[in-house]
Amino acid sequence: MFILSILFFITAILYSSVGFGGGSTYLALLLIWDVPYYIFPVLALICNIIVVSGNSINYIRTGNLNLKLLLPYLIGSIPFAFIGGSISLDKEVFEIILFLVLSIAGFLLLINSNSYKETKLKIRQIPKYISIIIGSILGLLSGIVGIGGGIFLSPILFLLKAGYPRQIATTASLFILINSISGVFGQFTKQNILNNIIDYWPLFILVFIGGQIGNFLNLKFLSNKLLAIITSGLVIFVAIRIGLKIFS
Repeated sequence: MFILSILFFITAILYSSVGFGGGSTYLALLLIWDVPYYIFPVLALICNIIVVSGNSINYIRTGNLNLKLLLPYLIGSIPFAFIGGSISLDKEVFEIILFLVLSIAGFLLLINSNSYKETKLKIRQIPKYISIIIGSILGLLSGIVGIGGGIFLSPILFLLKAGYPRQIATTASLFILINSISGVFGQFTKQNILNNIIDYWPLFILVFIGGQIGNFLNLKFLSNKLLAIITSGLVIFVAIRIGLKIFS
């Protein structure tokens, strides 16, 4: 538990530095440590909520909240994150989905690391129904697997040129926060979930501390581009580890 807690602490620092919660890497670490797979999602989602809350507050304070951008994605994601959280999967299916999620997320984050530069962009208006559909898909996936969905939403918004970098970071953070809350409620519909996560309380404390450090780094020192590259490398690495575990 000690080593796992330290790794959660480091993950929280890295992900909070780029406005994410770290759910994808928490899941990978839990799998590698042979934690019972049926509590993966709720542990990762709670850690997401703890870490990304600080990000969301900081981004809102700096005036980067764009409700017109955020709301359509939330309209789609909130009910589907709850539905996804209430779905139970076999371990083999869960591991394969997790491997695919981490692989795609890592490469998306790496490819889009250049998008974290503040440049002059021509912002596009995305039809609301498209935003709702995207939010629904990400919400369902988030609830099932235990990620906040921001690691997918952020590259998609950059690709669509839906907002400026800081607006997208704010949107992704709030999307992760609200999605994770909805997903946790869905997870709590399963039997004995709450009783089974109590023993992992050190993880929650360490990610809280790591999240605060990451927020400080984001605001003061390291560039989002550099940290996006670092975190993408971390996600790809653990995806490879999971792939070897599944297919070997």
